Amino acid sequence: MLNVSNLKIAVIGLGYVGLPLAVEFGKKVPVVGFDIYQKRIDELRNGQDHTLEVSPEELKQANQLSYSANLEDLKNCNFFIVTVPTPIDEFKQPDLSPLVKASQSIGQVLKSGDVVVYESTVYPGATEESCIPVLEQVSGLKFNQDFFAGYSPERINPGDKLHRVTNILKITSGSTPEVADFVDEVYNLIIEAGTHKAASIKVAEAAKVIENTQRDVNIALINELAVIFNKMGIDTEAVLKAAGTKWNFLPFRPGLVGGHCIGVDPYYLTHKAQAIGYHPEIILAGRRLNDAMGAYVVTQLVKGMIKKKIQVEGAKVLVLGLSFKENCPDIRNTKIIDIVHELQEYHIQADVYDPWVDAAEAEHEYNITPVQQLEQGQYDAVILAVAHDQFKAMGAAEIRALGKAEHILYDLKYVLEHSESDIRL
Repeated sequence: MLNVSNLKIAVIGLGYVGLPLAVEFGKKVPVVGFDIYQKRIDELRNGQDHTLEVSPEELKQANQLSYSANLEDLKNCNFFIVTVPTPIDEFKQPDLSPLVKASQSIGQVLKSGDVVVYESTVYPGATEESCIPVLEQVSGLKFNQDFFAGYSPERINPGDKLHRVTNILKITSGSTPEVADFVDEVYNLIIEAGTHKAASIKVAEAAKVIENTQRDVNIALINELAVIFNKMGIDTEAVLKAAGTKWNFLPFRPGLVGGHCIGVDPYYLTHKAQAIGYHPEIILAGRRLNDAMGAYVVTQLVKGMIKKKIQVEGAKVLVLGLSFKENCPDIRNTKIIDIVHELQEYHIQADVYDPWVDAAEAEHEYNITPVQQLEQGQYDAVILAVAHDQFKAMGAAEIRALGKAEHILYDLKYVLEHSESDIRL
């Protein structure tokens, strides 16, 4: 069995989750950060991270971390951590192909005594049902005899400089009691907030997938309340502030639910539930409601334009923000795209501006070319869709100056005071 003294870690996937983890381990033990994209490896070797999760100074501090896109460089590693994405497909079904491909790669370099830990969000049972068989098949080794596994779900919050990998409590688990202890010991090398050792891999998987499912359902409730209050002519934010004076009221706010976690994870759980013969009611209802919010926002906007006698067809609308959350360049599963597509259904020209987002990435992912300069007096409506600090700093007057003499300002994120916008969610 391995011990911490001869630990050589490989982190597979150097995105928002993998890189911060590799950097922290690289301050303590030898680490190879592996990614299939050579461009990403070259960027990190040059001391830069385009995700902005890790600063150049932090990269330098990881003096035992090297980067590679060559599988051969993982042969000396004995503790593999998988941090690849787990998206959903166009039918909202789990797409485990990145996990399977990562497992195939690891299987080629897996040795007797090695441990493989998965951090990617999955449904309960996926590690042992979908990943372990691939490792066995490719390596020719026997699970829990020749090699071992664990699951330690990621809790990275992109763009959050307060909650970092070291100060977020970490769930750990292992395929045997001894391996569970070892996995827990390894993570405790870097996790200052401590760890919680789950009873099994399945328990750890289930804990991860319900964290974001719970948030998704709560946000869906607030979104539905917002729709109701809007029909009644009541300001939702004012209601939530009043209700929030009660000590146990949960401070959720309405909005678009995108990103790589909250808008995705529930579909992993519902997929597994349906596979075992149970049809989830509340979870799927919440998903349907949250997925429909982009269309609802545009419906509200169009009604507002009609009331002001602004021509809808052929109108120009500016959408401020494209990333899935504020002060972050991450555009994965951003629901802003739903607003853009819905505007296009009305034959409205939708311009998108986001100082955080890479224009080439937006073009590649969504076929959108963000505008690079804001011009005054150009738009029939402005949607303040993401609460970036830059937009907060502009204030209502500067934002309104982007509109024509007669226009609509829709504040989707409660950035402005109630009186400063025409519509709020």
